[in-house]
Amino acid sequence: MFSKILIANRGEIAVRIIKTCRRMGIKTVQVYSEADAGSLAVEMADEAVLIGPAPAAQSYLLADKIVEAVRATGAEAVHPGFGFLSENAGFARRLRDEGIAFIGPNPEAIEAMGDKISSKKLAAEAGVSTVPGHMGLIETTEEAVKIANEIGYPIMIKASAGGGGKGIRVAHSDADMAEGFAAVKAEALNAFGDDRVFLEKFIIDPRHIEIQVLGDKHGHGVHLFERECSIQRRNQKVIEEAPSPLLDPETRAARGAHAVALARAVNYDSAGTVEFVAGQDKSFFFLEMNTRLQVEHPVTELITGFDLVEQMIRSAWGEKLAFEQKDLAINGWAIESRIYAEDPYRGFLPSIGRLVRYEQPEEGPHADGYVVRNDSGVREGDEISMFYDPMIAKLCAWGETRDAAIDGMARALEDTHIHGVGHNIPFLAAVMDQPRFRSGNISTSYIKDEFPDGFHGLAPDRRQTDILIATAAAMNEIAAEASGDPSGRTDWIVLISAGAALGAGDAHGVSLSYDDDEALTLDLAGEDRTLQLSDIDWRPGLAQFRAVLDGIPFTAEVAPVADGFVIRTRAAKARVRVLSPAVAALYARLPDKVAADTSKLIASPMPGLVVAIPVTVGQEVKTGETVAIIEAMKMQNILKAERDGVVKAVSAAAGDPVAADDVLVEFE
Repeated sequence: MFSKILIANRGEIAVRIIKTCRRMGIKTVQVYSEADAGSLAVEMADEAVLIGPAPAAQSYLLADKIVEAVRATGAEAVHPGFGFLSENAGFARRLRDEGIAFIGPNPEAIEAMGDKISSKKLAAEAGVSTVPGHMGLIETTEEAVKIANEIGYPIMIKASAGGGGKGIRVAHSDADMAEGFAAVKAEALNAFGDDRVFLEKFIIDPRHIEIQVLGDKHGHGVHLFERECSIQRRNQKVIEEAPSPLLDPETRAARGAHAVALARAVNYDSAGTVEFVAGQDKSFFFLEMNTRLQVEHPVTELITGFDLVEQMIRSAWGEKLAFEQKDLAINGWAIESRIYAEDPYRGFLPSIGRLVRYEQPEEGPHADGYVVRNDSGVREGDEISMFYDPMIAKLCAWGETRDAAIDGMARALEDTHIHGVGHNIPFLAAVMDQPRFRSGNISTSYIKDEFPDGFHGLAPDRRQTDILIATAAAMNEIAAEASGDPSGRTDWIVLISAGAALGAGDAHGVSLSYDDDEALTLDLAGEDRTLQLSDIDWRPGLAQFRAVLDGIPFTAEVAPVADGFVIRTRAAKARVRVLSPAVAALYARLPDKVAADTSKLIASPMPGLVVAIPVTVGQEVKTGETVAIIEAMKMQNILKAERDGVVKAVSAAAGDPVAADDVLVEFE
């Protein structure tokens, strides 16, 4: 077995690989850029080597630097993780030629299946159903528009060397195609060093289902069942699960065998994933093969019990697979939520900055029967950089059934607290609570369908309203006692206002009392029912309030404000005040705060670099026209005018760094 492996990646996947290597007794070398000098992966590895500045093109994408680090440290093999050089056949071939093991498939398999254009041609030749499209290279925008009209809209524009949701757009018209084609080529060149683009028909109401395959260098191959990856935003997977709620055993076995046959056709000898776009009728079309470890591999590990990183290492060493297809079975259900540094309340825009607080849920089995796993590459105090993907963690939950896994995930999300950067935990929690998701009736348009106007949180349901009332009342009592100024009052009015509204909101009368076990009883006026709050775990200064309400545990995120608290329970966030009846009556007379008029301003929605400002002072602009392009975290974000107008001022130019909310263009 290898004695030392170099990890040519960063973040959570680097940490993930280090953990497996430690368990196998293998030493690790972590390469890093200047931005990652203080990273968790660098801290955990046995050795670390600086390979360049922060931009990936000057560090993680430089094969020469990786090979130099291998030679300098005496590593015998390279694990590329995912992204960067993981699907670069030239890099894999160079390592082989220099006697360095590549922990991934052979370069011939990468060439045959890793390229989206060639893999579709190979799949079609093998009789696999593929999505209609144009697999040849497209040089110009005019050519792209012509081909799109031949295929018929809607059309998906995809980078041939893409992955991770980068280099993908959906066009519904010639104008969309003209704009999207240029944007995809630019993103692809920037992220992958390859600007080749192809087109394919966009399937209406599809599901994204992928099958995990595993092979060795002796001709053996198996599949480890499927993953459902249909919950996506901008073609970036957000929530994955295994198995898929769509498939029956017969379809699962047939598609799994199909995936293995396709892998064997190219002598595939590592972990890889065959991706399909599936219809709601269980029809399948080959999409692509990812010739690497997938981001969402943990859910497969949780339902099979196999460590895929370990299997990749053993295959690269030359070992035979120690099991056959008949030895594999699905155990339970697993769900993964990708926690990103992005603000769901502002259109999921990337959020960079320091993780001022990062409290993670306890990993392992929980008393309620679910298991938590959290793959993260950052710690409290770390910086989320603009140079890389904004992923903070991959939070996973396992349960014996799908409902149990969803319930476990919802609780694990409650137990995760992040402060300092925007994050998508409220959105992830909203999905877990939605009846449609729980039913399994999902598609890749789920987020667009369920949140057509963007995400603004959800109104609290009855239990969440009870949590808001009980949490605020308990914190009010605890804070008063801690300050040495308890009021002695037992009758209160709890006002719940959406967001930070000043108005009275919903008023709930409560009477408080304690029993012999120090549990707090709340009698709800006019509702003929009581709430029982016990096992309270909170003191002033803590950002999470933990307790048991009517026998069911919960965790709420809390923060004090001038006259109360801001409390979030899952996707419901509110300003909550605990007031005497006389004071509560005055709040009904307070006016709501009027938001400032920003309709004439185009502001940067995120920190990033200005790619272009294609308008000038005095220019007439129509609704929907592009007025700015901002690049952040390897994605180009196109800002469009929301109204007709004349440009009064332009405050930035191409190449300028901008912060969130910096004004770029002002209209008269």
